[in-house]
Amino acid sequence: MAAGRGNKFSKIKYEERVRDEINLALRREFADPRLLNVSITHVELTSDYSHAKVYWDTFNTATRGDAKDAIESTTSRMRSLLASKMDVKHTPQIHYHYNSQFEDESKITKLLKDNDESSNGEE
Repeated sequence: MAAGRGNKFSKIKYEERVRDEINLALRREFADPRLLNVSITHVELTSDYSHAKVYWDTFNTATRGDAKDAIESTTSRMRSLLASKMDVKHTPQIHYHYNSQFEDESKITKLLKDNDESSNGEE
């Protein structure tokens, strides 16, 4: 039987639960102040549920490097915490990835605004 087939949740629900549990653990289980502005934005599981790409963002891009070091240091303990909280047969290996979506959206919005302002000035 594949790792994920015995789980009580559909894949999407399981990904949401992993995201929520990691967000909770970051607030409750780790005393590292570099994690205060870190938020897990979404999780993608492999088809066999053995690996989880965990996407994170920070509200303060100036501290992104410190946040990256801090969140990566939680990997092994986080997996143990998930195993104890989720009541599943196998807990996925965690792979953290920075999610630049909000930063990218902000840059695009600024570019569009700048372009619009320069177009209006040319007329």
